[in-house]
Amino acid sequence: MTKKRRIKLSLISSMHYVKLVFRSLLFIAALVLYVIDKVRGTDTLFGAVTERPIVLFAVFIIFTVEMILRFFPFRTESMGCQKQFKKNYIPTGETKPEKMPGIRTFIVATSWMILNVIIGIPYLLGWYDSGILILVSLAYAVCDLICILFFCPFHTWIMKNKCCGTCRIYNWDYAMMFTPLVFIPNFFSWGLVLVSLVLLARWEITYKLHPERFTENTNQSLACQNCKEKLCHHKVQLKAYLRKWKREERKRRKQAEQ
Repeated sequence: MTKKRRIKLSLISSMHYVKLVFRSLLFIAALVLYVIDKVRGTDTLFGAVTERPIVLFAVFIIFTVEMILRFFPFRTESMGCQKQFKKNYIPTGETKPEKMPGIRTFIVATSWMILNVIIGIPYLLGWYDSGILILVSLAYAVCDLICILFFCPFHTWIMKNKCCGTCRIYNWDYAMMFTPLVFIPNFFSWGLVLVSLVLLARWEITYKLHPERFTENTNQSLACQNCKEKLCHHKVQLKAYLRKWKREERKRRKQAEQ
C-alpha cells in the first residue's frame, strides 16, 4: 500500500500562515478594544480615532511597512505580486501575451466599490462610528490571506485565473483592504489609502508597459513546474476534503433511508 506523499510547506506558504495568524490576532485585539470602549461608554483606546488613534496608528505602521516592501523584489512574497519585476521575467519565446478579458477586472472593481459604498453610507449617516470601518478594513486583511490560502471568490467566480501566480489583480489587495478608510478624514487612514493607491498605480502601469510579465504563455516564471511556493495546494486539499465530506454525507443519508 503506497503512502501519500506529504507536501512540505514552502517558505512563502509559511509566511502567509504567519501573516494570517498575526492579522487575525490584530483584528481580534481591535474588536476587543472596541467592545470594551462601547461597554464602558468611553473612547479611550479605540473610538476616538481623530483624538487618540492608537489602533489606527498601529495599523498604519504595520501595513505601511508591508506595502513599502511590495515596491521591491522580495523573496518571501508570492510570484503573484512579484511577477511585475524584470528580474522575475523569463521569456518563453512567445511575444503575444494572452491577456485576460478586461470585463472581468471591471466587474471586480465595480462590485467592490458598490460593496464599500453600501458600508460607507451608514457611517456618513451617523448610524455607526469610524471604529466599525477600521474593523471592516482589518476583517478584509484577514480575508485577503484566506483568499490566498484557501478560497478566493474573485478567482473562482469572476477572474477564472489558474492560480495566485497568474492573478491579474493580485496587487489590488491593499487598495481593496483600505477602501473603507476613505470615509475617515484622518492622516493615518488617508495615508494608508494613498500608499495603497500608489502601489496599485505602479502595478497597473507596469501591466500596461510590460504585459508579457503577467501571463504564463510569455513568462516561464509563472509555469507550474517553476513554482516554488505551491500556494495552490492548500486550495486543492480543501476541495478534496469537501468532496470527500459530501460523499460521506450522501452515504450516511442513504444508509439512514434504508
